[in-house]
Amino acid sequence: MSLQNTQQAAQETEPTSGKNGVQRRTNVRWKLFILLLVLVSVNYIDRGSISVALPIIQKEFNMPPELVGLLLSAFFWTYALMQIPVGWLIDKFGPRKMVTASCIGWGAATAASGFAGGFLSMFIARLGIGVTEAGVMPAGGKLNAIWMHKKERGRGATILDAGAPLGAGLGGILITWLIASTGSWRMSFIIAGAATILMGLAVWWYVRDNPRQHKGVNEAEAAYIEASHAEDDAEAAKEGAQGKRALLPYLKFRSFWAMCFGWLGFNGVFYGLLTWGPLYLAQAKGFDLKTIGWSTFVIFGAGFVGEILGGIIADKWRASGASANRVMRTLLGFSSVVVVGGLVGVTVVADPITAVVLLSVVLFFLRWVGLFWSIPSILGGRTNAGVLGGAMNFSGNIAGFVTPIVVGLIVGATGSYTWALLYFVGSAVVMGVSVLTLDYNKRLPV
Repeated sequence: MSLQNTQQAAQETEPTSGKNGVQRRTNVRWKLFILLLVLVSVNYIDRGSISVALPIIQKEFNMPPELVGLLLSAFFWTYALMQIPVGWLIDKFGPRKMVTASCIGWGAATAASGFAGGFLSMFIARLGIGVTEAGVMPAGGKLNAIWMHKKERGRGATILDAGAPLGAGLGGILITWLIASTGSWRMSFIIAGAATILMGLAVWWYVRDNPRQHKGVNEAEAAYIEASHAEDDAEAAKEGAQGKRALLPYLKFRSFWAMCFGWLGFNGVFYGLLTWGPLYLAQAKGFDLKTIGWSTFVIFGAGFVGEILGGIIADKWRASGASANRVMRTLLGFSSVVVVGGLVGVTVVADPITAVVLLSVVLFFLRWVGLFWSIPSILGGRTNAGVLGGAMNFSGNIAGFVTPIVVGLIVGATGSYTWALLYFVGSAVVMGVSVLTLDYNKRLPV
């Protein structure tokens, strides 16, 4: 179908009241992304469960801060190393197969961590969770490129990524509730792992690699999505993109590196708060396990609300005719300034409630950077969205395995969290410079 004919088909199938025989467009793509939101939420409940239970685990395993940092970083070692290979596999075999296998594998690894007898076996289980969870986010970026119209990819990206703060927030309550209900942190991990395996079956049942393969998608919705694909392909041809499946050619472009360093800085803050946040609240602010659970819910719940709102603002602003650069640089630049200011504030306030409020503000604006999950499809199109998403997430998760170790060393050496919080400030500055450097307007000519 030509670009002109595809655009005409999409215009003819815009949603209407259903009168005059015009077919109403289905909304399977939104239901699919709600499922992905739930999936990523479960992902982060499992990923962050160890942080919530850490005050108990640290005491049971008799671990000093340095060893705690090493344990918290274990997940990120394998998670980061698997990103680019998994991204390539997603582009080659499709996101449906990779996400399903990922769910079943990480569910089993999470359940296995409940049987850990000490530091070493827990460390190995966390390495396994990192390997198996690696495919989820790059696959989500690929599905955003395949399923979402270009006008909707900001919301698609933030719905996908909003599962991170939602899962982190709900995990604080759910894991503490499971521990209290079962009387065991081990049983809470086993239950969480079993739930994840069930999520894998739900993904296989509902997700498809092409909208036309889904029984629920009607002709109107398929044509609407394909019209956007045709526009993308025409714009890519103008930019000289050849549609080659590759990663290395992207290394010469500034926007590729800005994408990678932006996600690195973002995760330096987010993963730092995700891994060490509960222990910070326990040790620096004197919170008990129940208060940690609710505080974590408030802090990361604010991040969830902020991320969804950021996606809505970005798409509506773009729909009004503003350029991608204007929208993204303004929103993400502003969020970076607020994050830096909020983290500096946390270092100087002594009141625990004020610290929770400031951290909630930080997460609210930090999660706007979840819009980055629309960038792999912007820079690489549908062909390379998987491998570029993997490269971006690889960079971000370098911060994932470095940050917990660095914070552990800082806390162990100083007996304080002040310099750890300043480390987060430095990460936010890297993020801010990167989001203002990246060119969001055009696909790279690869």
